[in-house]
Amino acid sequence: MRVTPRRRGSDRFVLPLCLALTLTTVASGCQERSSPPTAGGTIAVVGDGDTIVLRDGRTIRLVQIDAPESADECYGREATRALEKLAPLGTVVGLEQDPALDDTDVYERLLRYVVVDGRNVNVELVRNGSATPCFFRGERGRHADELLAAAREARAARRGLWGACPEARLDPDRGAATGSR
Repeated sequence: MRVTPRRRGSDRFVLPLCLALTLTTVASGCQERSSPPTAGGTIAVVGDGDTIVLRDGRTIRLVQIDAPESADECYGREATRALEKLAPLGTVVGLEQDPALDDTDVYERLLRYVVVDGRNVNVELVRNGSATPCFFRGERGRHADELLAAAREARAARRGLWGACPEARLDPDRGAATGSR
């Protein structure tokens, strides 16, 4: 086998090429370690302010947030309507799993961020004051800081439950505590 010697001028391209290939491999390795996106679906039912059911039967609990219960808590019905407005029946949604958090809850609901037209519905619900951040067991997912900032902004502006419910408290370890109707 005959080996052709390299010209010295081509050495300047070898190191950058190797570096680029290494970075590409490392970056794709990071992507492979994160959870693959869960297939989205079409909304069939909005159960309350933080739960939807898809046409294929999967029940989705919007992760890292808590909305007042629709029947008996202050701002519950309004929270449900806010979710219906952001994600109306028949809407095709994307679902994003957070690899730092549980996949399902004790009721076997999928825990996901819901995305409509590129917008994170979980964050939007907190931003408009229809839900609060809720960090189960103190675990913070990839959008925790954004959720907290959105809640502080909504509370300062007295949007949603922050203006309607005098007993509302921002406590991400407890979830939505707004008092009764």
